[in-house]
Amino acid sequence: MPRARPLVIGHRGAPGYRPEHTRSSYELALAMGVDAVEPDVVFTKDAVAVVRHENEISGTTDVADRPEFAHRRTTKPVDGVPQTGWFTEDFTWAELSTLRCRERLPHLRRGSAAFDDTEPPLRLRDLLDLVAAASHQQGRDIGIVLEIKHATYFGSRGFDAAALIAAELRAAGWAEGARSLFVESFELAVLRELRARGIRATYVYLVEADGAPFDLVAAHGAAATPYRDQVSADGLARLADEVDGISVDKAMLLSPALRGAELVADAHAEGLAVFTWTCRPENAFLTPAFRRGGDDAAFGDYAAEWGVIRDAGLDGVFVDHADLGVAFFR
Repeated sequence: MPRARPLVIGHRGAPGYRPEHTRSSYELALAMGVDAVEPDVVFTKDAVAVVRHENEISGTTDVADRPEFAHRRTTKPVDGVPQTGWFTEDFTWAELSTLRCRERLPHLRRGSAAFDDTEPPLRLRDLLDLVAAASHQQGRDIGIVLEIKHATYFGSRGFDAAALIAAELRAAGWAEGARSLFVESFELAVLRELRARGIRATYVYLVEADGAPFDLVAAHGAAATPYRDQVSADGLARLADEVDGISVDKAMLLSPALRGAELVADAHAEGLAVFTWTCRPENAFLTPAFRRGGDDAAFGDYAAEWGVIRDAGLDGVFVDHADLGVAFFR
């Protein structure tokens, strides 16, 4: 059933105020009262699950300034798109832990960038333990919305993402349903594999406004079913047999051409929860009607845009500014 109010999910912690995926970012989001936090998970050379937005880390760490790692700069096709930089799977955890995190959007979030180079990356296990401790300390259930990144890509390099994450969740006490765990991915295949391993969670399929999922592209090439077709009325009925919810690009809710209100109603009719990503107040991220002034870093009329999202009757929203999200959606 649709929720009376949406879950407020700290997207990578509270990256409006601290570099994303750092301990301080997550601690701040938890202190601000979010219902859950969202880590992106990739892997190191020695198969440690780490919390990074992408496996290419030149934009979120100081790796490019570390001469001892200069020779590891390379180009790889991630989900079929060539990327140049430094990649987590080329570092052991011991090496990766010597790096320091940086703000990914310093031109927009100068306050957050002031905390650059002060914290190392986190392992998934570090975050699982942090959220469990915060739940106990605050006397409330706080969830994790775990996003598995690039599962097909990592699989092609010998990493079994489902097996590695299942082992981590079991070791940390997050696999049996005692805590609120959501698992999401832009690829259905890895969600199926993790569910088959007995991990008790709410499974959520991430949906882009355009394109097709890479697991299907890798298997079928140009014949891969686009995301938009997967969330048609017929597509939603098929998804309901495999997942518990969908999480859609907010552009799909804000553009009349993308049937936002109808999409939410249709998904709910199939018993699917609906989340959206990502609510951000800066002009750079708002749709044109809600921007104010010419400064991309300034806050626009985010309350008006978020009001459209709230009125769609969603079950969960991802926010970068945890305090603003908690205040608005509650």
